[in-house]
Amino acid sequence: MKLFTQLNFGGNCREAFEFYERHLGGKILAMLSQGEMKQFSAGQGSGGPEDAIAHARMQLAGTELIGNDVPVELFQPMRSAYLYLAVGTAEEAERVYGLLSEGGQIFMPMGEMFFATRFAMLRDRFGVSWSVICEKRMG
Repeated sequence: MKLFTQLNFGGNCREAFEFYERHLGGKILAMLSQGEMKQFSAGQGSGGPEDAIAHARMQLAGTELIGNDVPVELFQPMRSAYLYLAVGTAEEAERVYGLLSEGGQIFMPMGEMFFATRFAMLRDRFGVSWSVICEKRMG
């Protein structure tokens, strides 16, 4: 058994995965559009736009993310669930926070907490919610 996190996007899955690959050190393992899926499955697709992503897979920070586009009218930004990204230094936390918060929505600005040298909560411009943390060494 293996657990994956699947992210739905409102038409910008490719842009989001390429952004995460370029700026967060991820590696895209697969990216298939609706048009490509139709070619492989004898015309069987979900009926979405040809360039909409039907399946994407990315390795990021020791885990794999699955992504796909859903119809824009059905898309809703993430709620009550966050990708928890732990980084090694306060500087890296600040860098990642700056990238992810640009064009997004900040729920808790970057700051020091009793459990972290840096901690923030935000939703990026793609609708994905993140907790960014540089944990304090305890003990």
